[in-house]
Amino acid sequence: MTGNDGLVEALAVGDAPTICMVGAGGKKTTMYALAARMERSVVTSTVRIPIFDPHVGSVVVTRSPTEALRGADPEDFPLGLVPTQERSDRYLGYGPATVDEISAAHDGPVIVKADGARTRTFKAPNEQEPQLPTAVDVVVPIASARVVGRPLTDEWAHRPELIADLTGLSVGDRVTPEAVATVLASESGGLKDVPADSTAVPLLTQIDTDDDERVAREIAAGIHERADVPRVAFSRLDVFDVVE
Repeated sequence: MTGNDGLVEALAVGDAPTICMVGAGGKKTTMYALAARMERSVVTSTVRIPIFDPHVGSVVVTRSPTEALRGADPEDFPLGLVPTQERSDRYLGYGPATVDEISAAHDGPVIVKADGARTRTFKAPNEQEPQLPTAVDVVVPIASARVVGRPLTDEWAHRPELIADLTGLSVGDRVTPEAVATVLASESGGLKDVPADSTAVPLLTQIDTDDDERVAREIAAGIHERADVPRVAFSRLDVFDVVE
């Protein structure tokens, strides 16, 4: 695996991309790592997001995010933008159209949490997900490689019944590399609603051992067999790599 700068190489396209994270098993960690590596980055969400103030330069809670952008100082970046705080532990997100406005007004990257997973490591989207802005350049479907071998239950997966529908597994079965690849590569799964002019870059997380990497490479091969994606990215803690 390569060094930390490999994250930008793996996931970022263009000088000022809008990047949406979907899936489970590392969305927020990846968002904050990416924001720290890209100049003048904005972090926002189209869904609920846990309080993330410690991970960015500043957070502005506002119904007028483009005004907040215009008033931001250099030290405010990475800049978090959210419309309101729903509870002590989380913010609400903007509608996709508002994130489009943020992207149009900003001269740097906009990094967006576009679905939820309730801290699980694997998921499939429901009818309302993902909440992608029209302006998205890169969609990053995420799953943890370490879900392989775990039972397809609520303990490890968000909406296991939807994963079962996509993969042919039954709830309670052991998750296979093929199942993870199938979900990430499916237009009803990780590639759901990705615009034709956007790039999808699946990311496999929690690759901490040689066995994890072997499993991840099996998943990546399965993704490439099922979908036309330019690359699959791997992550281990704060280190990122690309599998072409």
